[in-house]
Amino acid sequence: MRNILIIVVAVFMLASCKTSDPKTDDRPGFLCADGRHIVNGDGEFVLLRGIGLGGWMLQEPYMLNLSEAAPAQYDIRNKITTLIGKERCDEFYAAWLNNMITRRDIDSLKAWGFNSVRLPMHYNLFTPPVEEEPVAGEITWLEKGFAITDSLLDWCEANEIYLILDLHAAPGGQGNDIPIADVDTTKPNLWESEFNRKKTVALWSELAVRYKDEPWIGGYDLINETNYPLEGNTALYELYREITGVIREADTKHIIFIEGNHFATDFAGLTPPWEDNMVYSFHKYWNPTTVETIQKYLDIRAEHNVPLWMGESGENSNEWFRSAVELLEADSIGWAWWTIKKLDSESSLMNVTVPEGYQAIVDYWKEAGPAPAPAEAYRTLMQLTENIRIENCKVNYGVLSALFDR
Repeated sequence: MRNILIIVVAVFMLASCKTSDPKTDDRPGFLCADGRHIVNGDGEFVLLRGIGLGGWMLQEPYMLNLSEAAPAQYDIRNKITTLIGKERCDEFYAAWLNNMITRRDIDSLKAWGFNSVRLPMHYNLFTPPVEEEPVAGEITWLEKGFAITDSLLDWCEANEIYLILDLHAAPGGQGNDIPIADVDTTKPNLWESEFNRKKTVALWSELAVRYKDEPWIGGYDLINETNYPLEGNTALYELYREITGVIREADTKHIIFIEGNHFATDFAGLTPPWEDNMVYSFHKYWNPTTVETIQKYLDIRAEHNVPLWMGESGENSNEWFRSAVELLEADSIGWAWWTIKKLDSESSLMNVTVPEGYQAIVDYWKEAGPAPAPAEAYRTLMQLTENIRIENCKVNYGVLSALFDR
């Protein structure tokens, strides 16, 4: 009887990965969790080899050489507005979103060997902050974020690359690391505001409704790198359960990726898995590339028969990259590297050239120099939006070699 039950469960899991009858539909099946592995619609093991599209929807100051000039994206935008005016600031951000990731980027990622991308989403491209809702307590949608995601998904589908949606900046911000979630400390964060949590849940519900039938969506990475004192992670667990519930009301097919607290390293209170199609995602930065450093995650996989995914790592030397990927792949763990582009960097996949005049802007914001003329600052910032185009970037082939040519 027990063997029959196991067979029935296995057949159900495989069927849930399928899009439709393979005789009438040549699309691939959905990725899904199958025991300790992620598999495709044919039940074949898929080792995710991906890259994070950091800096696109969410600008982290350090990626723009602004760590000492602005705490987070909201302040970068305020400073640009003060310097060149709101209309030109809006023009800058429109060009940034149009240019940083294009079809050519995704085509290139495919050619280089990547089979997945992780999209760090800023909630404010999909829904306004609670303070800016036209009617207090209601939730409205902004089509900009969905339109960008739709275009990216089209490029990924054309290249047979999986797109994993990552809520990198949740409403209000999910932690005490201000830059990575664009946290404005003068306003309630995610854990201090019931409505921010309500908005987070509603956003995932809307994403699930829109993308439930898309097989090249690789899954939903619910909240990036929570870093907040949550005793026993109870509040995080409860929010994850609520998000999972609304997603499953619309979408029973896609993987749900769960990150731990403390920068996706602390999974206390977040096990056992509360549904079958779930993957635990840990991040790995600045520690040795030894089995001991990932043993606690391997223990979760062994105890609960659930897949692992290393959803973010990087910011180190090529030799470290090489060793880290060897460690992960030896244990059949897929990965997503961080990040695709940064200013003046050898550790990202691509290096963006700093435009002439940019340092004068940075110095002014750091109160270390005079204010640039608005017209000149505008020209410099618009040149930056040209420099981030892939055809104007320098590919760091040493990074590619470390990731793929070990």
